[in-house]
Amino acid sequence: MTKSLAHPLVGVAALALAACGDAATDEAATTGETAEPITAEDVAAAQQAWGEGIVTIGQVSTDGGDVTAAATDHINTFYGYEDGMEILFKPTLAAEDQFRGTFDEALSYFIGTEGTEDGGFALAPYTAVRWENEGTIIDEDADTAMAMGNYYFTGTDGNETKVEYTFGYERNDAGDLVIVLHHSSLPYSAG
Repeated sequence: MTKSLAHPLVGVAALALAACGDAATDEAATTGETAEPITAEDVAAAQQAWGEGIVTIGQVSTDGGDVTAAATDHINTFYGYEDGMEILFKPTLAAEDQFRGTFDEALSYFIGTEGTEDGGFALAPYTAVRWENEGTIIDEDADTAMAMGNYYFTGTDGNETKVEYTFGYERNDAGDLVIVLHHSSLPYSAG
């Protein structure tokens, strides 16, 4: 089981993750080998960077900046839509449009669309996201990974919201780890 805490070093982990992917791609190009297998550490770094990206979108919103650009960058960095991959995305706060198989549907969830159920999840804002993986499964033959657990979104009041998640990852053609499966939900509450 791997556990990782997100730190508010916005963008640093994303750059490090991209650099690791670029290095693996460069090595593969010169040796003729495929990219390095996905590791639990790769998954933890991707999770931390994703959480920092959510914090960044909220901060951009608070500062009156271009949330569409911030969310577009986040989605293109962390999901495989831009790579033409099939994405299975079931966001937490989606009931009418439960599944977000396209970039535009994901963008609507993150920043909202008037006249829909989407209020802009990432605009909250959140000050931190921390992850508690229940487990991570690596399939080296398929070069995929899955992680399941709870992640906690810290609001500006300091309170955390616990959300359950399952994320699936693949390497894209550039060697970067991207999300191809994202399912999250609020914990079950009886009665």
